[in-house]
Amino acid sequence: MHRTRFALPLRSIAVALGSALLLSACATSPSHKSGKEAAAAKPDYSAAVNGLADRYVAAVIDFDPTVTYMTGVPVPSHDRLPRNSADEIAAFAAVEDELLAELAKVDGASLRGTPAATTYAVLRESLEASKGLRICHQERWSLSHMGGWQLGFAEVADNQPVDTPEARAEAIARWSSLPGYIDNDMANLRQGLATGYAVPKSVLARVLKQFDGMIAAKAEDSPFYAPAKRSDDKEFKAAMKKLVNEQIKPALKKYRDFLVKEYKPKARDTLALSALPDGAACYQAQLRYFTTLDRTPQQVFDLGKQTVEANEATVADLGEKLFKTRDIKSIIAKVDKAKDNHFKSEKELLEFSRGGLDRAKNLSSALFEQMPEQPAVVEPMPAYQRGSGISAHYIPSADPSKPGEYRIPLETWKKETKGGAEITLVHETWPGHHLQIALANGLPARHLINKLSFNSAYLEGWGRYSERLAEEAGIYETEYAKISRRIWPARGMVVDPGIHMFGWTRKQAIAYIIATGRFDPTTAEATVDRIAVMPGQLTSYDSGGLEIFALRQEAEQRLGDKFDVRQFHSRVLENGVLPLAALRENVEAWITANGGAPAAQ
Repeated sequence: MHRTRFALPLRSIAVALGSALLLSACATSPSHKSGKEAAAAKPDYSAAVNGLADRYVAAVIDFDPTVTYMTGVPVPSHDRLPRNSADEIAAFAAVEDELLAELAKVDGASLRGTPAATTYAVLRESLEASKGLRICHQERWSLSHMGGWQLGFAEVADNQPVDTPEARAEAIARWSSLPGYIDNDMANLRQGLATGYAVPKSVLARVLKQFDGMIAAKAEDSPFYAPAKRSDDKEFKAAMKKLVNEQIKPALKKYRDFLVKEYKPKARDTLALSALPDGAACYQAQLRYFTTLDRTPQQVFDLGKQTVEANEATVADLGEKLFKTRDIKSIIAKVDKAKDNHFKSEKELLEFSRGGLDRAKNLSSALFEQMPEQPAVVEPMPAYQRGSGISAHYIPSADPSKPGEYRIPLETWKKETKGGAEITLVHETWPGHHLQIALANGLPARHLINKLSFNSAYLEGWGRYSERLAEEAGIYETEYAKISRRIWPARGMVVDPGIHMFGWTRKQAIAYIIATGRFDPTTAEATVDRIAVMPGQLTSYDSGGLEIFALRQEAEQRLGDKFDVRQFHSRVLENGVLPLAALRENVEAWITANGGAPAAQ
């Protein structure tokens, strides 16, 4: 799963300043109390944390009123796009500093066992990780074929409310502001070029391909016309068509011209983040943001290599059983060349994936105390994204009446394998992202910050863990999937820092990726560009997955016969997205409360 990164440190402060709650007001007793009473009074840290979280959520909503569509967080209106000027970015940084200073006065340890403990953990991680990212100046090199605004806003348009005259008026207002958003983005990118920031040329080429598709499309086929497709109001349809033709498409063309004439000559040949100002410090901050862990690039790299070696030992055992060989390269080649492991057409790939959906759901159910009612569907990529290198991904819906969508690039069907398709399906749907996110969206009585919280280690870690769980549940119909699911994991922990910090060339990285057998040269090229534009993100899958594996192993060992995998999954999933340290604390508390043996020292 990749997630559009509106959750950057780019939010406004207007609403936040209007709802200030000072920690000191919660921590002091009324003046009429005696000295002895005042000394005995304890600070209300729960109220303080909830107040700070209220301010943070208000600031996020004010900056980005589109957050509701993926998260379900209510917003007051749907007439604006996110704020993205340099002044607004700086203003939000000041709010972060203020909130962090006040949060530092809270005794987090005193909150353990209370609902506020989760709020505290999420708020602290969100603020600290976001502050750390400031050194990256990401708004200055925000071009991305994986998570750029051109993709995120297409999803927003798909979900724009249009059911009332007022909602349709808001839609017109929002999309009329797109040219202004684009102007701000160009100003940020120009500042980037002036100060040494640029994306690789290969990434720029992929972005341009997406814009070419948008610009070439007729107004009715534009992703920004989507609100009109969901309305029967003829005047609204006509107004949206006019808006697309007279304002949006000219703005897109202007942006594309800027990218070709001004940006392209200064786009870089290098891939590594270390080529940018403060690149090493930025990469460390990216690792923290995506994994919630304070590991160095070297530690991530070394752990990745160790995990790859362990996985290969298991692959050798499987290969001996299936192919009568323990040679890893031979096993991978046999899996890749097996005729019954390939598709004959795009249609077959799509039907195979759709056919596996119900099987995955039904067989997953025995491993969980609760299953979400919200359905999932498998859909091909939109036409304008086709061939641009965007990978298969899941798009959640906060509306439980609408399905979550697993989108798949069908143009890769010739090189895709059935085993690989099965692995991706379970990772993105059941028991992976769809199950986890749909359950999280239905959790009761949580602070809204929990719905806004995001870290890739938890989300993608659960996705990686679900690949193993699918094998336990008997979901995989091919033996090839059992081999393929062990070949790729943890290699992202190697190739990602390899590119950004340890001097790996593009050729070296592509060869390493192809050697897994999970990627053909074209897909490997796209993966390298994904790593270039999302530094650190590919390490999060196994950083999180290994932590969930370790927690389960600890639970099994300490609880013995009392271990119930369904209860374990409930503990992992019951609070939504958490920093990994908070997840560990919660699971270990559950183990102890259920009579688990003391943890090994």
